[in-house]
Amino acid sequence: MKTEAPDPATAPAPKPRPNRGGPPQQVRWHGRLAARVIWILVQSLALTIRWRFEDKTGFLKPGTQDRFIFAVWHNRLALCAVVYNRFVRDATRVDRNYAALISASRDGGLLARIIELFGGTTVRGSSSRRGAQALIELRSAAEKGLDLAITPDGPRGPMYTVQPGIIAIAQITGRPILPVAYRHGWKLSTQSWDRFQIPLPFTRCEVCFGAPIHVPRDASTEDRERIRVELQQALMAITRDE
Repeated sequence: MKTEAPDPATAPAPKPRPNRGGPPQQVRWHGRLAARVIWILVQSLALTIRWRFEDKTGFLKPGTQDRFIFAVWHNRLALCAVVYNRFVRDATRVDRNYAALISASRDGGLLARIIELFGGTTVRGSSSRRGAQALIELRSAAEKGLDLAITPDGPRGPMYTVQPGIIAIAQITGRPILPVAYRHGWKLSTQSWDRFQIPLPFTRCEVCFGAPIHVPRDASTEDRERIRVELQQALMAITRDE
């Protein structure tokens, strides 16, 4: 069943939530064990998938030094680390890595551990907790030459609605935003707010990289809202749920 896309003309950016500080929540031993099991399952699943990808940017060439902010919907997180390793790191043949923005919650702690097992790094924070500190850490990661990875509708939605945070990060870091989506042939969808997608073994996975979107350093409030809508439209143009 195809999910109805939100209309950017009637879907304004969500209002900022109160921002709380404090350290991000970490997983305990059983959470670390669960992360290891999930990592093994995803690795094994990826070996059975029939991959196909489309690169509208032309940047996936050996030796390219371009760095991006990868924007991926929250419900596509299951294979995002595999997609990066397979279609970005391996395709460009450059020693590169990424910092993923992950919620400071305990669930975020589990996801952060999984990403670390795949070789990535994480920054913990969201619009409601550690937002300012996360912004500083993301800027530092960009200055070190890392790609950035952000779920523009996460961690609490609404589904398929780009929040303004990713636009602010692009403006501060100067990094272009690269829309990324992929479609599973066979999958399960959970009943969570984002209808999280779980690919099934031997499925076909079509990965699409959209054209990069730039946010000028001197962008005004009106400019940022226009670019937010542009990013939402670009992501929906390559998002297929049927």
